[in-house]
Amino acid sequence: MMSRTGSALTRRSFKVGLILALGLGSASLAQAAEMKVGANIGNVPWEFQDADGQTVGFEVDLAREVCKRLGMDVTFVNIPFTGLFAAVQSGQIDAAVSSITITKKRLENVSFAQPYYDSDQSLAVKADSGITGLKGMSGKIAAADTGSTGDMYATQHQAEDKFSDVKRYEGLSPAMLDLAAGRIDGYISDIPAVQYYIRDKPIYKVVERIPTGEQYSMMFAKNSPLATKVDAEIGKLKDEGFIAKIHEKWFGAKPEDTTTTVKKAEMPKL
Repeated sequence: MMSRTGSALTRRSFKVGLILALGLGSASLAQAAEMKVGANIGNVPWEFQDADGQTVGFEVDLAREVCKRLGMDVTFVNIPFTGLFAAVQSGQIDAAVSSITITKKRLENVSFAQPYYDSDQSLAVKADSGITGLKGMSGKIAAADTGSTGDMYATQHQAEDKFSDVKRYEGLSPAMLDLAAGRIDGYISDIPAVQYYIRDKPIYKVVERIPTGEQYSMMFAKNSPLATKVDAEIGKLKDEGFIAKIHEKWFGAKPEDTTTTVKKAEMPKL
């Protein structure tokens, strides 16, 4: 039979072990309950800082709601667009947003949840430039964001559209400022972001929609289990009308029922 002293020591040891186990478990849970989301802050209206310095935007609302549904906290990490791919692959971040287009080439190295926005590229110019479309860009300087699908388009079509040069920028705002200053003649970028930016700036004008059939989604490390979990939550948010609601909030219009903002889609695969 065990003595009272021995019994007390055993109970104390059990309590200490339980506390340590719970402590370690809590630490693991705390670590697992945070999602670091990389974003190119300044990419309006997807993710940018408002007048109070708060990070806001369509994808910010979406990521926050997804994390809430998964019981996770979310932290946004400001990373230039081209750095998002290496950051997610290396584990520096758990996910990335920034109106990232799903492409077969990208799917070789990363994973995406189902798309939630259908888009095209656009050509924006100064309203008084006299340029009415890509045909008017012959001999002129085009611009795009480094590594973006706009950059891919401008590079692939430089000879065809006869751009004298293609300048590259880290974000929409600096490119548009250079467009206003006359340092470039046209800016090729995602049409929703440009339309949002120029809505109260009559100095600019979108003169051509460039059909590219793009779809945006959240990006993850290749075969990340988190991608599957987020994909399922995005599907639920579509069913509930949440994504359509934030579309109306940020773009001032309801999305068309035929778009992936409303319709559930398959998780992209090669």
